[in-house]
Amino acid sequence: MSRTIVEVHALQTVPPSNVNRDDTGSPKTAVFGGKRRARVSSQAWKRATRLAFDDLLDRSELGVRTKRVVELVAERITETAPDLAPQATDLAERVVKAAGLVLKAANKPKPGEEAPRQETTYLVFLSRHQIDRLAERAVDAGRSDDVDQAFKQIKGRGLLDVDHSVDIALFGRMVADVTDFNVDAAAQVAHAISVHAVDNEFDYFTAVDDVKSLAADEDAGAGMIGTVEFNSSTLYRYATVDVDLLRTNLGDDEATKRAVQAFVRAFVESMPTGKQNTFANRTLPDAVVVTIRDTQPVNLVGAFEDAVTPEPDAPRLTVAARALGERATEVADHLGHRPVRAWLTAVGAARSGLDASWATGGGTGAAWTNLPDLYDEVATVVAERVGAHS
Repeated sequence: MSRTIVEVHALQTVPPSNVNRDDTGSPKTAVFGGKRRARVSSQAWKRATRLAFDDLLDRSELGVRTKRVVELVAERITETAPDLAPQATDLAERVVKAAGLVLKAANKPKPGEEAPRQETTYLVFLSRHQIDRLAERAVDAGRSDDVDQAFKQIKGRGLLDVDHSVDIALFGRMVADVTDFNVDAAAQVAHAISVHAVDNEFDYFTAVDDVKSLAADEDAGAGMIGTVEFNSSTLYRYATVDVDLLRTNLGDDEATKRAVQAFVRAFVESMPTGKQNTFANRTLPDAVVVTIRDTQPVNLVGAFEDAVTPEPDAPRLTVAARALGERATEVADHLGHRPVRAWLTAVGAARSGLDASWATGGGTGAAWTNLPDLYDEVATVVAERVGAHS
Protein backbone atom coordinates (compact mmCIF):
# COMPACT_ATOMS: atom_id res chain seq x y z
CA MET A 1 0.00 0.00 0.00
CA SER A 2 1.41 3.39 -0.98
CA ARG A 3 1.95 5.99 1.70
CA THR A 4 0.66 9.54 1.86
CA ILE A 5 3.22 12.05 3.09
CA VAL A 6 2.63 15.79 2.97
CA GLU A 7 5.65 18.10 2.95
CA VAL A 8 5.89 21.86 3.35
CA HIS A 9 8.95 23.72 2.08
CA ALA A 10 9.14 27.47 2.63
CA LEU A 11 11.58 30.32 2.08
CA GLN A 12 10.94 33.21 4.42
CA THR A 13 12.83 36.47 4.75
CA VAL A 14 12.91 37.86 8.28
CA PRO A 15 14.17 41.40 8.98
CA PRO A 16 16.35 42.31 11.99
CA SER A 17 14.92 40.14 14.78
CA ASN A 18 15.56 37.75 17.65
CA VAL A 19 12.85 35.22 16.97
CA ASN A 20 14.28 32.38 19.06
CA ARG A 21 16.81 33.05 21.83
CA ASP A 22 19.32 30.77 23.51
CA ASP A 23 20.05 30.75 27.25
CA THR A 24 22.18 33.91 26.94
CA GLY A 25 19.55 35.88 25.01
CA SER A 26 21.38 35.57 21.69
CA PRO A 27 19.57 34.49 18.50
CA LYS A 28 20.04 30.75 18.01
CA THR A 29 22.49 29.72 15.30
CA ALA A 30 23.98 26.56 13.82
CA VAL A 31 26.95 25.70 11.63
CA PHE A 32 25.85 24.15 8.33
CA GLY A 33 28.05 23.67 5.28
CA GLY A 34 30.91 25.20 7.26
CA LYS A 35 29.09 28.52 7.71
CA ARG A 36 27.32 30.03 10.69
CA ARG A 37 23.57 30.17 9.99
CA ALA A 38 20.62 31.76 11.73
CA ARG A 39 18.42 29.09 13.32
CA VAL A 40 14.89 28.87 14.71
CA SER A 41 14.35 25.66 16.67
CA SER A 42 11.71 23.15 15.67
CA GLN A 43 10.20 23.41 19.16
CA ALA A 44 9.64 27.15 18.74
CA TRP A 45 7.87 26.77 15.40
CA LYS A 46 5.85 23.76 16.56
CA ARG A 47 4.51 25.77 19.47
CA ALA A 48 3.66 28.69 17.17
CA THR A 49 1.89 26.23 14.87
CA ARG A 50 -0.05 24.66 17.73
CA LEU A 51 -1.17 28.05 19.05
CA ALA A 52 -2.37 29.00 15.56
CA PHE A 53 -4.77 26.04 15.68
CA ASP A 54 -6.96 28.07 18.04
CA ASP A 55 -8.10 30.15 15.07
CA LEU A 56 -8.44 27.23 12.65
CA LEU A 57 -10.07 24.38 14.58
CA ASP A 58 -12.87 24.01 17.09
CA ARG A 59 -11.68 23.99 20.70
CA SER A 60 -13.13 20.51 21.17
CA GLU A 61 -10.62 19.18 18.63
CA LEU A 62 -7.63 20.54 20.54
CA GLY A 63 -5.78 19.40 23.62
CA VAL A 64 -4.13 21.06 26.58
CA ARG A 65 -0.62 20.47 27.92
CA THR A 66 -0.44 20.99 31.67
CA LYS A 67 0.51 19.68 35.08
CA ARG A 68 -2.85 20.88 36.41
CA VAL A 69 -4.89 17.92 35.22
CA VAL A 70 -6.63 17.63 38.58
CA GLU A 71 -7.76 21.23 38.36
CA LEU A 72 -9.25 20.73 34.87
CA VAL A 73 -11.02 17.51 35.81
CA ALA A 74 -12.40 19.08 38.99
CA GLU A 75 -13.81 21.96 36.95
CA ARG A 76 -15.59 19.52 34.63
CA ILE A 77 -16.96 17.57 37.59
CA THR A 78 -18.36 20.77 39.06
CA GLU A 79 -19.91 21.78 35.73
CA THR A 80 -21.53 18.43 34.99
CA ALA A 81 -22.42 17.34 38.55
CA PRO A 82 -22.99 20.39 40.79
CA ASP A 83 -24.10 18.12 43.64
CA LEU A 84 -20.56 16.72 43.79
CA ALA A 85 -18.88 20.13 43.72
CA PRO A 86 -17.69 19.97 47.37
CA GLN A 87 -15.89 16.69 46.57
CA ALA A 88 -14.75 17.65 43.07
CA THR A 89 -11.05 18.10 43.85
CA ASP A 90 -10.84 14.85 45.85
CA LEU A 91 -12.68 12.92 43.12
CA ALA A 92 -10.45 14.44 40.45
CA GLU A 93 -7.28 13.46 42.33
CA ARG A 94 -8.53 9.90 42.75
CA VAL A 95 -9.53 9.40 39.13
CA VAL A 96 -6.26 10.87 37.80
CA LYS A 97 -4.28 8.50 40.03
CA ALA A 98 -6.50 5.57 39.06
CA ALA A 99 -5.85 6.32 35.39
CA GLY A 100 -2.14 5.82 35.98
CA LEU A 101 -0.77 9.36 36.29
CA VAL A 102 1.48 10.24 39.24
CA LEU A 103 0.64 13.26 41.39
CA LYS A 104 2.65 15.37 43.80
CA ALA A 105 1.99 18.53 45.78
CA ALA A 106 2.71 21.81 44.01
CA ASN A 107 5.52 23.94 45.39
CA LYS A 108 3.16 26.37 47.08
CA PRO A 109 -0.60 26.82 47.48
CA LYS A 110 -2.58 29.16 45.27
CA PRO A 111 -3.96 32.33 46.91
CA GLY A 112 -6.85 31.32 49.16
CA GLU A 113 -5.79 27.66 49.40
CA GLU A 114 -4.74 26.14 52.70
CA ALA A 115 -2.57 23.45 51.14
CA PRO A 116 -0.76 23.10 47.81
CA ARG A 117 -2.83 21.54 45.03
CA GLN A 118 -1.92 18.17 43.53
CA GLU A 119 -0.23 18.25 40.13
CA THR A 120 1.19 15.64 37.80
CA THR A 121 4.95 15.27 38.07
CA TYR A 122 5.38 16.30 34.42
CA LEU A 123 3.46 18.10 31.72
CA VAL A 124 0.72 15.87 30.33
CA PHE A 125 -0.88 16.43 26.92
CA LEU A 126 -4.61 15.54 27.06
CA SER A 127 -7.49 16.06 24.68
CA ARG A 128 -10.68 17.77 25.85
CA HIS A 129 -12.53 14.48 25.33
CA GLN A 130 -10.04 12.66 27.56
CA ILE A 131 -10.51 15.25 30.30
CA ASP A 132 -14.29 14.90 29.95
CA ARG A 133 -14.01 11.11 30.18
CA LEU A 134 -11.94 11.34 33.37
CA ALA A 135 -14.59 13.62 34.85
CA GLU A 136 -17.39 11.26 33.80
CA ARG A 137 -15.71 8.29 35.47
CA ALA A 138 -15.07 10.33 38.61
CA VAL A 139 -18.74 11.31 38.77
CA ASP A 140 -19.86 7.70 38.27
CA ALA A 141 -17.51 6.53 41.03
CA GLY A 142 -18.52 9.36 43.36
CA ARG A 143 -22.18 8.39 43.06
CA SER A 144 -21.64 4.65 43.43
CA ASP A 145 -22.50 2.68 46.55
CA ASP A 146 -18.87 1.66 47.08
CA VAL A 147 -16.71 4.61 46.06
CA ASP A 148 -13.37 2.96 46.88
CA GLN A 149 -14.17 -0.13 44.86
CA ALA A 150 -15.40 1.97 41.95
CA PHE A 151 -12.09 3.81 41.75
CA LYS A 152 -10.13 0.55 41.97
CA GLN A 153 -11.87 -0.62 38.81
CA ILE A 154 -10.81 2.42 36.78
CA LYS A 155 -7.96 1.81 34.37
CA GLY A 156 -6.13 4.18 32.05
CA ARG A 157 -6.90 2.09 28.99
CA GLY A 158 -10.03 3.39 27.33
CA LEU A 159 -9.63 6.73 29.08
CA LEU A 160 -6.38 8.25 27.81
CA ASP A 161 -5.52 6.11 24.78
CA VAL A 162 -8.51 7.02 22.58
CA ASP A 163 -10.15 10.22 21.27
CA HIS A 164 -6.86 12.02 20.70
CA SER A 165 -7.03 15.69 19.81
CA VAL A 166 -5.62 16.97 16.52
CA ASP A 167 -2.54 18.47 18.17
CA ILE A 168 -1.76 15.27 20.09
CA ALA A 169 -2.17 13.23 16.90
CA LEU A 170 0.20 15.56 15.06
CA PHE A 171 2.84 16.29 17.69
CA GLY A 172 2.64 13.12 19.76
CA ARG A 173 2.67 12.44 23.48
CA MET A 174 5.22 10.72 25.67
CA VAL A 175 4.42 9.49 29.18
CA ALA A 176 7.61 7.79 30.32
CA ASP A 177 6.14 5.76 33.17
CA VAL A 178 2.90 4.75 31.38
CA THR A 179 4.01 3.85 27.88
CA ASP A 180 0.50 2.72 26.91
CA PHE A 181 -0.41 6.41 26.75
CA ASN A 182 2.36 7.28 24.28
CA VAL A 183 1.27 8.61 20.90
CA ASP A 184 3.69 8.63 17.95
CA ALA A 185 3.89 12.07 16.34
CA ALA A 186 2.58 12.20 12.79
CA ALA A 187 4.31 15.54 12.11
CA GLN A 188 8.01 16.32 11.99
CA VAL A 189 9.38 19.87 11.92
CA ALA A 190 12.96 20.74 11.02
CA HIS A 191 14.99 23.50 12.60
CA ALA A 192 14.71 26.45 10.24
CA ILE A 193 18.11 27.67 9.09
CA SER A 194 19.21 30.58 6.96
CA VAL A 195 20.18 29.81 3.38
CA HIS A 196 23.19 32.10 3.78
CA ALA A 197 25.85 32.87 6.36
CA VAL A 198 25.00 35.32 9.15
CA ASP A 199 26.75 37.42 11.74
CA ASN A 200 24.82 38.46 14.82
CA GLU A 201 24.70 42.19 15.52
CA PHE A 202 23.94 44.31 18.58
CA ASP A 203 21.43 47.11 18.99
CA TYR A 204 22.59 49.59 21.65
CA PHE A 205 19.65 51.33 23.30
CA THR A 206 18.98 53.92 25.99
CA ALA A 207 15.81 54.59 27.94
CA VAL A 208 14.97 58.05 29.26
CA ASP A 209 13.41 58.67 32.68
CA ASP A 210 10.49 60.95 31.76
CA VAL A 211 10.22 62.62 35.17
CA LYS A 212 13.96 63.14 35.45
CA SER A 213 14.16 64.61 31.95
CA LEU A 214 11.66 67.34 32.89
CA ALA A 215 13.52 68.40 36.01
CA ALA A 216 15.69 71.50 35.53
CA ASP A 217 18.22 70.47 38.17
CA GLU A 218 18.85 66.94 36.86
CA ASP A 219 21.52 65.74 34.45
CA ALA A 220 20.61 64.54 30.98
CA GLY A 221 21.81 60.96 31.50
CA ALA A 222 19.73 57.96 30.47
CA GLY A 223 17.70 56.00 32.99
CA MET A 224 18.81 52.68 31.50
CA ILE A 225 21.15 51.44 28.80
CA GLY A 226 21.58 48.02 27.26
CA THR A 227 22.01 45.95 24.12
CA VAL A 228 19.80 43.52 22.21
CA GLU A 229 21.39 40.95 19.92
CA PHE A 230 19.76 40.28 16.54
CA ASN A 231 20.27 39.07 13.00
CA SER A 232 18.33 39.07 9.73
CA SER A 233 17.99 36.15 7.36
CA THR A 234 16.17 34.23 4.67
CA LEU A 235 15.17 30.95 6.28
CA TYR A 236 14.53 27.55 4.74
CA ARG A 237 11.68 25.94 6.67
CA TYR A 238 10.54 22.33 6.36
CA ALA A 239 7.85 20.15 7.91
CA THR A 240 6.22 16.86 7.00
CA VAL A 241 3.11 14.93 8.03
CA ASP A 242 2.70 11.16 7.81
CA VAL A 243 -0.97 11.15 6.85
CA ASP A 244 -1.37 7.42 7.39
CA LEU A 245 -0.12 7.65 10.97
CA LEU A 246 -2.26 10.73 11.52
CA ARG A 247 -5.32 8.76 10.33
CA THR A 248 -4.43 5.97 12.76
CA ASN A 249 -4.07 8.43 15.64
CA LEU A 250 -7.35 10.21 14.90
CA GLY A 251 -9.39 7.25 13.67
CA ASP A 252 -11.47 9.38 11.32
CA ASP A 253 -11.10 10.38 7.65
CA GLU A 254 -12.72 13.80 7.93
CA ALA A 255 -10.75 14.72 11.04
CA THR A 256 -7.56 13.72 9.23
CA LYS A 257 -8.39 16.01 6.31
CA ARG A 258 -9.11 18.94 8.67
CA ALA A 259 -5.94 18.26 10.63
CA VAL A 260 -3.69 18.27 7.54
CA GLN A 261 -5.28 21.45 6.19
CA ALA A 262 -4.96 23.19 9.55
CA PHE A 263 -1.36 22.06 10.00
CA VAL A 264 -0.21 23.26 6.57
CA ARG A 265 -1.85 26.65 7.03
CA ALA A 266 -0.72 27.08 10.64
CA PHE A 267 2.87 26.10 9.86
CA VAL A 268 3.07 28.38 6.83
CA GLU A 269 1.51 31.46 8.43
CA SER A 270 2.67 31.23 12.06
CA MET A 271 5.82 32.67 13.58
CA PRO A 272 7.44 32.39 17.03
CA THR A 273 6.95 35.57 19.04
CA GLY A 274 10.43 36.15 20.48
CA LYS A 275 11.18 39.90 20.75
CA GLN A 276 8.28 40.61 18.40
CA ASN A 277 7.36 43.88 20.12
CA THR A 278 10.95 45.06 19.79
CA PHE A 279 11.42 44.24 16.11
CA ALA A 280 7.92 43.93 14.55
CA ASN A 281 9.47 41.18 12.44
CA ARG A 282 6.44 39.12 11.49
CA THR A 283 6.46 38.23 7.80
CA LEU A 284 4.88 35.64 5.51
CA PRO A 285 6.94 33.25 3.41
CA ASP A 286 8.27 34.48 0.07
CA ALA A 287 7.82 31.00 -1.39
CA VAL A 288 5.81 27.95 -0.31
CA VAL A 289 5.99 24.53 -1.93
CA VAL A 290 3.78 21.68 -0.74
CA THR A 291 4.39 18.18 -2.04
CA ILE A 292 2.62 14.88 -1.53
CA ARG A 293 4.86 11.82 -1.72
CA ASP A 294 4.11 8.11 -1.54
CA THR A 295 7.63 6.96 -0.61
CA GLN A 296 9.32 8.89 2.22
CA PRO A 297 9.84 12.46 3.40
CA VAL A 298 12.64 14.35 1.62
CA ASN A 299 14.10 17.43 3.29
CA LEU A 300 15.64 19.61 0.55
CA VAL A 301 18.02 21.49 2.82
CA GLY A 302 20.95 20.13 0.78
CA ALA A 303 20.15 22.90 -1.70
CA PHE A 304 21.74 25.31 0.78
CA GLU A 305 24.81 23.41 1.99
CA ASP A 306 26.77 25.95 -0.02
CA ALA A 307 25.71 29.26 1.49
CA VAL A 308 23.69 31.31 -1.00
CA THR A 309 25.14 34.60 -2.23
CA PRO A 310 23.60 37.17 -4.60
CA GLU A 311 24.53 37.08 -8.27
CA PRO A 312 24.97 40.08 -10.60
CA ASP A 313 21.61 39.46 -12.25
CA ALA A 314 19.75 37.79 -9.38
CA PRO A 315 19.15 38.78 -5.74
CA ARG A 316 19.78 36.27 -2.99
CA LEU A 317 16.12 35.24 -2.73
CA THR A 318 15.96 34.41 -6.44
CA VAL A 319 19.13 32.34 -6.16
CA ALA A 320 17.75 30.51 -3.12
CA ALA A 321 14.42 29.74 -4.80
CA ARG A 322 16.20 28.49 -7.90
CA ALA A 323 18.48 26.28 -5.80
CA LEU A 324 15.45 24.81 -4.03
CA GLY A 325 13.81 23.95 -7.34
CA GLU A 326 16.98 22.47 -8.76
CA ARG A 327 17.42 20.27 -5.70
CA ALA A 328 13.84 19.01 -6.06
CA THR A 329 14.44 18.24 -9.72
CA GLU A 330 17.63 16.30 -8.90
CA VAL A 331 15.84 14.27 -6.23
CA ALA A 332 13.12 13.42 -8.75
CA ASP A 333 15.36 12.76 -11.78
CA HIS A 334 18.39 11.09 -10.21
CA LEU A 335 17.15 9.63 -6.91
CA GLY A 336 13.76 8.55 -8.21
CA HIS A 337 11.65 10.19 -5.50
CA ARG A 338 9.00 12.04 -7.47
CA PRO A 339 6.12 13.67 -5.64
CA VAL A 340 2.62 12.51 -6.46
CA ARG A 341 1.47 16.13 -6.46
CA ALA A 342 3.14 19.48 -5.88
CA TRP A 343 1.91 23.05 -5.53
CA LEU A 344 3.90 26.30 -5.71
CA THR A 345 3.17 29.82 -4.61
CA ALA A 346 5.68 32.65 -4.42
CA VAL A 347 6.02 36.41 -4.51
CA GLY A 348 8.69 38.84 -5.63
CA ALA A 349 12.17 37.59 -6.39
CA ALA A 350 11.35 34.07 -5.21
CA ARG A 351 8.79 33.56 -7.95
CA SER A 352 11.25 33.93 -10.80
CA GLY A 353 13.68 31.55 -9.10
CA LEU A 354 11.06 28.81 -8.68
CA ASP A 355 9.64 29.41 -12.15
CA ALA A 356 13.07 28.84 -13.65
CA SER A 357 13.61 25.52 -11.90
CA TRP A 358 10.91 23.61 -10.04
CA ALA A 359 7.81 24.25 -12.12
CA THR A 360 9.49 23.36 -15.41
CA GLY A 361 11.76 20.45 -14.58
CA GLY A 362 12.10 16.94 -13.32
CA GLY A 363 8.57 15.72 -13.88
CA THR A 364 7.63 16.98 -10.43
CA GLY A 365 4.15 17.93 -11.60
CA ALA A 366 4.20 21.25 -9.76
CA ALA A 367 1.32 23.66 -10.31
CA TRP A 368 1.21 27.37 -9.50
CA THR A 369 -1.56 28.50 -7.15
CA ASN A 370 -2.23 30.90 -4.27
CA LEU A 371 -2.14 30.07 -0.57
CA PRO A 372 -5.92 29.77 0.09
CA ASP A 373 -6.37 27.49 -2.93
CA LEU A 374 -3.23 25.53 -1.99
CA TYR A 375 -4.70 24.67 1.42
CA ASP A 376 -7.97 23.52 -0.14
CA GLU A 377 -6.32 21.48 -2.89
CA VAL A 378 -3.99 19.71 -0.48
CA ALA A 379 -6.95 18.83 1.75
CA THR A 380 -8.91 17.49 -1.23
CA VAL A 381 -6.11 15.21 -2.40
CA VAL A 382 -5.47 14.00 1.17
CA ALA A 383 -9.17 13.19 1.58
CA GLU A 384 -9.17 11.21 -1.67
CA ARG A 385 -6.12 9.19 -0.71
CA VAL A 386 -7.24 8.55 2.86
CA GLY A 387 -10.70 7.55 1.70
CA ALA A 388 -9.27 5.14 -0.86
CA HIS A 389 -7.28 3.33 1.84
CA SER A 390 -9.93 3.28 4.59
